[in-house]
Amino acid sequence: MNNNQSKQALEGGILNDVGLRLGKSFVTCTLLLGLTWGVPLGAAMDSPDTGRGSVAQPADAGAAVGAELERLLSLRPATTDETVALFYLVRAYRPVWNDSVRTRALIAAVEGAAAHGLAPGSFPLQALRHAGDAEPAVLSAAQQAERELLLSDTLARLLRQIRYGVLDPRQLYRDWNFTPMPGPHQRATELAAVLRAEDLGAAIALQAPEPALYRALQQALVHYQARIGDDWPRVPAGVTLRPGERNPRVAALRARLQAEGGPERVHLERAGADLGATPDPAYYDEALAEAVKGFQRRHGMDDDAAVGRQTLAALNTTPAQRVEQVRANLERLRWVASDLQGDRLLVDITGYRAELRLGGETLWSARVIVGKPTRRTPSLRDKVVNLVFNPKWVVPPTILREDVIPAVARGTDYLDKHRLSIFDRDGEAVDPAEIDWSGARSGGFPYRVVQASGADGSLGRIKFSLSNPYSIYLHDTNARSLFGRSERALSSGCVRVEQPEALALLLLDNPQRWSAEALQQALDSGRTQTQRVGRDVTVLLHYTTAGLNADGTLQLRNDIYGHDRTVAAALDAAARAGTH
Repeated sequence: MNNNQSKQALEGGILNDVGLRLGKSFVTCTLLLGLTWGVPLGAAMDSPDTGRGSVAQPADAGAAVGAELERLLSLRPATTDETVALFYLVRAYRPVWNDSVRTRALIAAVEGAAAHGLAPGSFPLQALRHAGDAEPAVLSAAQQAERELLLSDTLARLLRQIRYGVLDPRQLYRDWNFTPMPGPHQRATELAAVLRAEDLGAAIALQAPEPALYRALQQALVHYQARIGDDWPRVPAGVTLRPGERNPRVAALRARLQAEGGPERVHLERAGADLGATPDPAYYDEALAEAVKGFQRRHGMDDDAAVGRQTLAALNTTPAQRVEQVRANLERLRWVASDLQGDRLLVDITGYRAELRLGGETLWSARVIVGKPTRRTPSLRDKVVNLVFNPKWVVPPTILREDVIPAVARGTDYLDKHRLSIFDRDGEAVDPAEIDWSGARSGGFPYRVVQASGADGSLGRIKFSLSNPYSIYLHDTNARSLFGRSERALSSGCVRVEQPEALALLLLDNPQRWSAEALQQALDSGRTQTQRVGRDVTVLLHYTTAGLNADGTLQLRNDIYGHDRTVAAALDAAARAGTH
């Protein structure tokens, strides 16, 4: 059957028949396949039938295998990836795995899936190896069809895991709204493109996310996996260790940095060689301080050489825990890789930084303050809809319930101190003395609590309004000194932004109307006004505990919300279940 005949068949009875088997109507199947037909059918979904190591088969033998493939797919649509069903549907059920080289490349790719933090054991490796040893020409049509589906299902699943992730983040986070994995029609096209590649192994590897962070995480995975089981010395808890001091715990600190290897160990060994003598084990010398600074930089901390609570926790993290962290970040990066492209305003939640990238360049970067662990900043894909100068602050429900009402119940001077006013649903002012504050928290609160605008207001002088329904937005702050802290998970969920004026000018994108002087005049006026942005830029509130330092080295940070443990546990559960 040639390509034109295949297309005619699909547009007729076959498409209706497969639509019934897949639980889809003729129209739905047509839509699923429509994008594929935007280019010649053979170019979009076909793949070589012969190649190095292949076995040529008579036309009637291929037809018999195709008939068996169609029959098998009709019997088990629930256990076969719909991507695979569409792939074979479009190629009129012609087999593709006659090339032994291609089969071996698939097996090698599955065996090497651990390099992506995946679980090779969750794939049917024994069956794959048996299929790789089989000679298709000596198998019956039914056996060849079973072999076809095993190999194609495996490849489709492997491609999905490497490119889009093992897990569905929407099952872990109810408000997840990043770009979802594409539907089966696009993944069927991707499957066909990979199978057309001359080097299948290389084509599979190219499905991994492109950011340099992904490759750095893969290298870290090898580093920490090789050290699982190592008995790294623990640094005992105690007072903060600082350079120039003597403390018995300094010996454990030095031993810990030497045990891991890497740049800190090299630095210490070189310093010891230069000194020509073993350093005083209890003395926190300059060489050790430089090694600690390097360790702190690699873990997203201020490099002050002071070994306090945060540095101590990082030092006492085991290799197995680091493997868990790296696997979680590889998975998370696969979820969002498509969104980390093009123009974007990225808020790195655990890195406490935000940056605006336009045209491939970073035009603005600043420190941010994010939600505390009890009031987390959610991971969101959003956009800035407008800017508000000198914004009033309508107290959000959580802060109202947990903070304001209990505080006012203890004394109404709290309202005056924070310049808060009460309004009813009609916008009329309400006397706080008329409200039963002691019962307001449990009985409902039918009023709005509003803070007047001003530089001393909670939102500062600029608010960046987003489109989400969770009352999450970016804003200035009246407490800019907090940006000097190294740990900045301090807010009630919204993101406080340093240098908001520079970001506002870039988003307004109207130099004729909004110069730095014009913006300052608008802010100094004290008048609340709303301005629409001139740029349509995607905003990403992104949670990751991995990043890159300026020199390209990997940074592994504190998991402030405990998300790494959740993702790693879900990955382990998926591996045990062998799920798709």
